[in-house]
Amino acid sequence: MKTIDAFNFKNKKVLIRVDFNVPLNAQNEITDDTRIKAAIPTIKKVLADGGAVILMSHLGRPKDGPVNKYSLIHTVKRTAELLNVEVDFANDCISPEAFAKSKNLAFGKVLILENLRFYKEEENGDEDFAAKLAQHGEFYVNDAFGTAHRAHASTAVIAKFFPKQKCFGYVMANEIASINKVLLAGVKPVLAIIGGAKVSDKIVMIERLMDKVNHIIIGGGMAFTFVKALGGEIGNSLCELDKLDLAKNLMKKAEERGVVMHLPVDAIIADQFSNEAKQQDVNINEIPPGWMGLDIGTKSRINFDQVIQQCKTILWNGPMGVFEMSSFELGTKAVAHSISQATQSGAFSLIGGGDSVAAINKYNLANKVSYVSTGGGALLEYIEQGSLPGIEAINN
Repeated sequence: MKTIDAFNFKNKKVLIRVDFNVPLNAQNEITDDTRIKAAIPTIKKVLADGGAVILMSHLGRPKDGPVNKYSLIHTVKRTAELLNVEVDFANDCISPEAFAKSKNLAFGKVLILENLRFYKEEENGDEDFAAKLAQHGEFYVNDAFGTAHRAHASTAVIAKFFPKQKCFGYVMANEIASINKVLLAGVKPVLAIIGGAKVSDKIVMIERLMDKVNHIIIGGGMAFTFVKALGGEIGNSLCELDKLDLAKNLMKKAEERGVVMHLPVDAIIADQFSNEAKQQDVNINEIPPGWMGLDIGTKSRINFDQVIQQCKTILWNGPMGVFEMSSFELGTKAVAHSISQATQSGAFSLIGGGDSVAAINKYNLANKVSYVSTGGGALLEYIEQGSLPGIEAINN
């Protein structure tokens, strides 16, 4: 793996693809700077070597060109604060002014280019657009794992213009190493905890993980499709009726491969989808009509904790229930704490997927697990496919 540590950037103009796609409030203030913080070590490495840094990123999903709420100018102040370095801004990414700024950028300084997605050519993977972006630097670093699954101009296409002068930044390197630690070198027993709403969203992931893990815990709304497939009564719980045979096949495959699949045995049910709804804890296959399961129950939390504590490698992707509502967060919270405890006892834990990451942060446990992925969909696709366009572009 070609990482940033293999190079010295003294007197080099280094073009870094970062993921500054951060949430902003109505006043265009950053509400979560996690992604900017993640990129700081890579930027500091280049600056410490004596290089100059040109940062490019997307922000949001602009549809028709430039719009202020998606401008990367909103990230300049926070980036400067975190780096303790003055950060300049170019109000376009391929304009004459932008090229002049990158050309005249002094070593030890930082420039942020305007949102790449103000040009449709970015998402289209346009080669001419990538060639223009490449003019900003003499070395290319990809440190945006969250977009590595997209064959965009700035992540997959641009690397061809830097045949020898390209590498991964620390975020990318750490993400790849952490995932490979689970998929390729996991100390057994290896556990995957898969939650979320739909089985259909996680089919390929579950199938691929069956060759890598010893245990799979299923939670969240998707669990009810499995319960229904086994003949359980699930009331008004979320269920993909057209995926019942698929759920049966997944359970059969797990059994054939010696993988133990753990389903919830009870559920916290509600008479409506509301935090103030009436609720009760019942056997998961005996949910009465008019009621819906919104979290795993007490017995399931105990069962899942026992599985988690015996495993040495743990991947968590997806919540156990509607944890955004305080009445139905206990399952997700319990799993988060169980993983934290297992990690403190020596297990390696990788947390991936937006909701799982949100949960770990909500319960202030990010520093008590081994690695929290910034990748979201990229992590899921890496597990499913074994690589990503943004990774292949650097490796080739």
